[in-house]
Amino acid sequence: MIVTNDQFVLRKIFKNALTKYGNKPAVVFQGKHLTYSELFRQSCIAAHALVNKRVTANTRVALMMSNCLEYAIADQAIIQAGATKVPLNDMLGAKEINYIIKDSQARVVFVGKNFFDVVQTHRNEWPDLETIVGIARKDECPDGFLSWEEFVSGENMEPPDVQVCDEDLGLIAYTGGTTGMPKGVMHSQKSMALNMFSHLMELGYLDDERVLLASPLPHAAGYMLLAGLLKGATHFVESGFDPDTVISRVQEERITATLLVPTMIYRLLDRISETKAELHSLRTVLYGAAPITEERLRQGLELLGPVFMQAYGQTEIPNMVTRLRKEDHRTDEAVAHRLRSCGQPVTMVDVRIVDGTGKEVPRGESGELAVRAPYAMLGYHGLPDKTRETIVDGWVMTGDIARQDADSYIYLLDRSKDMIITGGMNVYTTEVENAVQGCPGVSQVAVVGLPHPDWGEAVTAFIVKEKGHPVTAEDVIAHCRNELSSYKRPKLVKFIESLPLTVYGKPDKKRLRAMADDNPGQ
Repeated sequence: MIVTNDQFVLRKIFKNALTKYGNKPAVVFQGKHLTYSELFRQSCIAAHALVNKRVTANTRVALMMSNCLEYAIADQAIIQAGATKVPLNDMLGAKEINYIIKDSQARVVFVGKNFFDVVQTHRNEWPDLETIVGIARKDECPDGFLSWEEFVSGENMEPPDVQVCDEDLGLIAYTGGTTGMPKGVMHSQKSMALNMFSHLMELGYLDDERVLLASPLPHAAGYMLLAGLLKGATHFVESGFDPDTVISRVQEERITATLLVPTMIYRLLDRISETKAELHSLRTVLYGAAPITEERLRQGLELLGPVFMQAYGQTEIPNMVTRLRKEDHRTDEAVAHRLRSCGQPVTMVDVRIVDGTGKEVPRGESGELAVRAPYAMLGYHGLPDKTRETIVDGWVMTGDIARQDADSYIYLLDRSKDMIITGGMNVYTTEVENAVQGCPGVSQVAVVGLPHPDWGEAVTAFIVKEKGHPVTAEDVIAHCRNELSSYKRPKLVKFIESLPLTVYGKPDKKRLRAMADDNPGQ
């Protein structure tokens, strides 16, 4: 049997899926829905419009919009045109947007109304950009924009005849950029397809899946949408996260699966505790993007049952590096320590824990997590030196400090850049956060190191209080005396109204360090 080099081209895979499920609802947003057939037909019309704008394989097409039905159509149109998707989170600032459009060399951009101003301000700085499609009516679009209606006014509902191969670029996804300008992570058609297959394998989706997506589609939720479309799931997309909306949607639409970052889980659990809501249809709550504290995870198991599943990944290896299964989420003493892990490596992935020289360390010892996967990135766009630093002999160096136990469970100790060195000792912030979270009255916590004249860095806890609980800094420090070695205990405790978050829902520790002077310890 001769295997050609187009077996993993996304347009073939999604054509098969979208035509297979016919009139089954594919995407629902604000009371409107698209069936699988409608999604395929509309995406083909839009794909022809892209081809008419000289879009071919490896042409960059940017998606710059909030969650909506048009996002799903444009996403599939890029796939059917064989182009390269450049998704932009709708929480990005103008500086990052300007950089990404310029760096990616996007030729076409789909723009939501909330981005019209930034596009008009910077469009002359984007020499490769030829077509701007506004997700709005014609009379609402600025001069030089095509309205969505104008763009999709064609009638050809069959996929365009374009040449695409496995190794063509399917995606350039930009990292969060917390240490500088974001890096463009390149993925091939093949690596994207294999990543979708890994999602389906590890998530265990059933044929009747009804998925709630309340986080931005340019991030992890978008991978969930693509994987779910291959399985025939119905996706209920929200414009943003609101705990009351999540509760009502789960109850009214019999939601079976959802994706939440830990900060969302905390708010949802608080609301469930207040309202005594019951979410019987939920089978899976997938979480990731940031560590979840053991205390709140135990609360979640008590309120929702054995529905939790954790996935760990990076933009360089999307979502599926390790998985903590539902059956691993147990509180009995013999295995409760696994709740502090991010699970075992998924089927398609190899991992190693290495020291500073790249040598693998013995099980149980800490080092940098290195990962090898068939859906690892090709490299960073336009950054060959950074690519060589990150991909070493086929292994992606994650920058995460971790250890692996005898049963292959991975414990993420810290980001290498977030690890605190105090008095010459290494302190992993996740360990301190888990300890502080167990103090009564603590709703959320993030730990950073702040400069200190004697210690080098002082372990500092930023805390959001639970409503109605007058917890003090002395309470927190006293609690930690029983939980942590002396050098690991917080030297400073700072109370804030809410944790600043990155555009991907993670606690923004860079901003916490910057705001420290404005929030004196209490």
